Amino acid sequence: MRSRLRRLVLGATALFTAASALPAAASPQPRQAEQHPSRDGLSAVVRYTEYGIPHILAGDHAGLGFGTGWAQAADEVCTLADGFVTLRGERSRYFGAGAAPGGDLSAARTNLASDLYFRGVRESRTVERLLAGRAPVGPSREMRAMMRGWAAGYNAWLEQRTISDPACAGAPWVRPVTELDVAARGLALASISGEGRFVDSITSARPPARPAAAPGTRSAGAPDAGAVVKAAGRLWGQGDMGSNAVAFHGTTTASGRGLLLGNPHYPWQGGRRFWQSQQTIPGELNVSGGSLLGLPAISIGFNAHVAWSHTVSTGVPAAFRRLTLDPDDPTVHLVDGEPERMRKRTVTVTVKDGAPVTRTQWWTRYGPVVTSLSGQVPLPWTDRTAYALYDPNAANLRFADTSLGFGKARSTRDVLASLRRHQGIPWVNTIAADRAGHSLYTQSQVLPRVTDELAERCSTELGRTTYPASGVAILDGSRGDCALGRDPDAVVPGIFGPARMPTLRDAPYVENSNDTPWLTNADRPITGYERIFGTVGAQPGLRTRGAIEDVAAMAGKGGLTVRDLQRQQFANRVPAGDLAAADTARACAALPGGTATGSDGAAVDVTRACRVLKGWDRTMDTGSRGALLFDRFWRKLEQAVPQERRWKVPYSPADPVRTPRALNTGAAGFTTALADAVAELRAAGIALDAPLGAHQFVVRDGERLPVPGGAGRLGVWNVIEPTWDPARGGYADVPFGSSHLQAVGWDRTPCPVARTLLTYSQSSDPASPHHADQTRLFSGERWVTSRFCEEDILSSPELRVVRVRERR
Repeated sequence: MRSRLRRLVLGATALFTAASALPAAASPQPRQAEQHPSRDGLSAVVRYTEYGIPHILAGDHAGLGFGTGWAQAADEVCTLADGFVTLRGERSRYFGAGAAPGGDLSAARTNLASDLYFRGVRESRTVERLLAGRAPVGPSREMRAMMRGWAAGYNAWLEQRTISDPACAGAPWVRPVTELDVAARGLALASISGEGRFVDSITSARPPARPAAAPGTRSAGAPDAGAVVKAAGRLWGQGDMGSNAVAFHGTTTASGRGLLLGNPHYPWQGGRRFWQSQQTIPGELNVSGGSLLGLPAISIGFNAHVAWSHTVSTGVPAAFRRLTLDPDDPTVHLVDGEPERMRKRTVTVTVKDGAPVTRTQWWTRYGPVVTSLSGQVPLPWTDRTAYALYDPNAANLRFADTSLGFGKARSTRDVLASLRRHQGIPWVNTIAADRAGHSLYTQSQVLPRVTDELAERCSTELGRTTYPASGVAILDGSRGDCALGRDPDAVVPGIFGPARMPTLRDAPYVENSNDTPWLTNADRPITGYERIFGTVGAQPGLRTRGAIEDVAAMAGKGGLTVRDLQRQQFANRVPAGDLAAADTARACAALPGGTATGSDGAAVDVTRACRVLKGWDRTMDTGSRGALLFDRFWRKLEQAVPQERRWKVPYSPADPVRTPRALNTGAAGFTTALADAVAELRAAGIALDAPLGAHQFVVRDGERLPVPGGAGRLGVWNVIEPTWDPARGGYADVPFGSSHLQAVGWDRTPCPVARTLLTYSQSSDPASPHHADQTRLFSGERWVTSRFCEEDILSSPELRVVRVRERR
């Protein structure tokens, strides 16, 4: 066995050597380009196939990182450079303090707040300390090499090329980067759902003015529990990231091997875009998939043996401590009666056309002091109490190594092994399938180690409401016995170990659509996990309900292939329509005189709408007539009629996939929603039976591309969350939705059977030929056939080889 493996490795190494020398055997002959950009001897071969997808071949991890950084810069230099400005805390210097930074790396509302936070992280040397840690707490040697290589490759591209993208051509803020910058980006992405959501609060927290209030009084009221619960839902509910994924066991497939369909929903613009590639170190790594920009490893993908995807989880990645303060000094808090002084983090930010701004942040043993949730619900810092945020992902650089472990995995068991060794997944579930036919779901993520027992014993009065209702823990920070502790299998204190993670292996199907682990498989519900992971028995979202209906039926039918996965992705079925459209059409037809009264008191003729809804095919295909009308009606119905009054048959945990049902068309607000939807479309000059694609589209290179899919609130698998702009024709942009799609299986050949699609295409540069090519495919519901094996890559009619080397 060892000699056979040695022959395979030697053969793979010879293949790399041949490719580095010249791929003369390729047929047809590829176009070639030689680059000699930099100085440290790193090299890689970047082989481009259709749609600008690079297949990066290198002899070691540093070279692989080099090729990846070079190729990412070629497609996304402006987006990447903008993110590095953020991480250096220099947005105010170049773009002004008051401008909005975008949500790529935090939820900061202004450049100034963003800079104060990220410059504070940099000046505290947090990233350097994490880089210096021994693996698995710190990065492995292989990942350090990939990060160094990525920075060198990005810099090499900058040195060699002229930027054509007008977003940053000639900009002074496009500068070389270091390994530290690459690591800082990984850390920011890991903590984007924790500290990243509280940047404004962290940077604006101020102690109360002295003198203190009179004894026995408070300078501000206690937080409102109901408002905190609602704010938590907005913070950690389904916002600008989501996903679906399903893995099928071999007992349900035609080949007896596993199948995986991944459908993450991420922003279509900015620094949280995916970018496609294949990464190969002969004999050691061969993986294809999508990376979040700036990360050196594949984030979701597949190899010859296993495929995986992620879905944003219901776990709450942060917790709060209520601090008891020294009445004589609100910057001193007490633990077991002993005083601890808060740490001052004073940061100065350079501002364009203005004086530098200096602010102080306040940090404790638990984390930073914060004074609000969502900027709307105050957590007052009084002379008696304050609140500190604990985010374990603010010290988590382990995500990249976890992903690298997935890329090298040969089975779902190896996927679990990587999760258990590195414990680096910050805010997502993992769903996987393998060639042997196994399926896997696990919510193995980094969460504060808040057990139900700890919450019961140590919650504040406010926390006793927020934790059961939302999973947000607010613990008593004055008690040493309320420390989070350490699980014996956890790599660091204060987080859960792998043994506590909700996991389901080898079920006929495992599916997640951003709901709790409970209904991963409706026939094998997962229970027994701590509340911070999610609920058990709560009503699932319509997308989860529709997905379970679909995938359970698929598993029951059996004989599944990759083609079935492709059909599921673009079925565009609307579960809300299946539940409510017929009832709506009947109630509409029964309205006296065919009219309904809108919210403005005007009578609206809805006769035509009744017929359109009755004839609608219940899909969000681009040619579907009635889809747009139902979409606008449903959004207004959700606002007008509360969930508990929307249905005649209420939700039952004993029947979670078939309840609630029977639309309550007699509810106050029903006819108003219908009238308002009809009036809105007419006012915009949009026919009630207009095909969806005529009014749900994006414009690329001057071409209007119809976009299939629909909102998650409708239950549509193929999520598209477009921007409503009737003045421009309806849904005239898509800021968020289906992104890097992959349908993967295996047959008797060594090559995976894979179809992929990057909905927004590979490059943000409008001058790139790969700015909109896959978006056109998405518009037509077409896929890219993955070229994974060597013979497939070399036979590409569009093969182009770029050999990148550093100057010595």
